[in-house]
Amino acid sequence: MGEVFDRGGAGAGAAPRESAVSTSGEQQGAATGSAGASGSSWQSGAAVATLLIVALLGLASDLGSKWAAFRWVAGAPVVVDRGQVLDLSARGQHLGALIPSHEPVHVVPSVLDLSLVLNRGAVFGIGAGKRWFFVGFTVLAIGFGLWMFGSWTRPPDRAAHVAIGLLLAGGLGNLYDRLVFACVRDFLHPLPGVQLPFGWTMPLDGGREIWPYVSNIADLWLLVGIGVLMVQLWRGGHHEKESGEKKNGEKQDAKPLSSPESGPRSSATSG
Repeated sequence: MGEVFDRGGAGAGAAPRESAVSTSGEQQGAATGSAGASGSSWQSGAAVATLLIVALLGLASDLGSKWAAFRWVAGAPVVVDRGQVLDLSARGQHLGALIPSHEPVHVVPSVLDLSLVLNRGAVFGIGAGKRWFFVGFTVLAIGFGLWMFGSWTRPPDRAAHVAIGLLLAGGLGNLYDRLVFACVRDFLHPLPGVQLPFGWTMPLDGGREIWPYVSNIADLWLLVGIGVLMVQLWRGGHHEKESGEKKNGEKQDAKPLSSPESGPRSSATSG
């Protein structure tokens, strides 16, 4: 009988041990999942892979499209000579002399043309001739993007990882051009010939064309990446505001539990 009771006691005690181990494992798993969701994106293989894949694909699409455009758009391959670019830039001459005269390729009339342009400045042709300034600025911007990836985003923030990858692709694409060719190769002209209504003019050049600028795929990735990040920032702030308002509402609705001021009085009477 003693043996039976001993076995029963051991068996009865085994179940709580299993339950304790299971509960402990669940708590550890929940803690690990919470840490993974709130930790740095550098600690997530999926987040790092997303960043690298988007950046590499974006960079390849930019450099590949520039190579194809300067090979076929003008009817004959156009080779950009870095020495000639530096020479013309030093003399303050326009780089258009290095591009043979050619008719734009109408991909979609009034929507997209392909036309070759060499740009010594930044987007919209701003800051022409300040190449090393833009080289340094791009390097800093890339470093800032990597810092944002590790400090500002979390592993579940896939859209932000894609956006930062696009920013890296755009920055690296134009940085490559500035270092190798001493200028940026542009060929995309959106909305060619489309003018502003009511006689309005553009603030930068005073022209009436809606989009007089020729750009490239790197510029496109930069604009898309900035747009996605702006949406993510807005959504993050909006959700935080809603969460704060919800918590404040719950606090106002909660009422303190009433407690009796004193214990039950004695029903006994004095004799």
